[in-house]
Amino acid sequence: MSEENQAVANGAGNEQDAPAFAIQRVYTKDVSFETPSSPAIFQKEWKPEVKLDLDTRSNKLADDTYEVVLAITVTASIDEQVAFLAEVQQAGIFTVGNMPEPQLAHTLGSFCPNTLFPYAREVVSSLVARGTFPQLNLAPVNFDALFASYVQKRAADMQAAQEANSGTTTDA
Repeated sequence: MSEENQAVANGAGNEQDAPAFAIQRVYTKDVSFETPSSPAIFQKEWKPEVKLDLDTRSNKLADDTYEVVLAITVTASIDEQVAFLAEVQQAGIFTVGNMPEPQLAHTLGSFCPNTLFPYAREVVSSLVARGTFPQLNLAPVNFDALFASYVQKRAADMQAAQEANSGTTTDA
């Protein structure tokens, strides 16, 4: 019996050191929808050029608690006239504990935005429909690839800055 208690005690100790992740809340932080060319835009043939911009940011709220914001801007244009502009900031509060820095950065920069994206996509779709435009369903986004690209670019920028600093140093 004492061996079972010891195993449970050891297991509980390991669980305390294990990485932790929990979604505390998902909410829409900001929404904007504009139709600057209406009503004239409704008279044109609907063959828009759609541009999607994504951005993420995170803020530490407390120990192991972070707010992550996924900002999406969708601009639909016809003949260089803006048909509509939809902006959504979908946010979430996440508890992320016991993670080494690289894993924490990946969680905040990729996993959390991936969690928020379906909510933001639904808000964009609803805004476009309420504007009486044809349905717009945003394609899935590979946040892992975007985060990897960001990390590579940041590393390359840091290396270039180091090389520039070492190249300008002169010995007298």
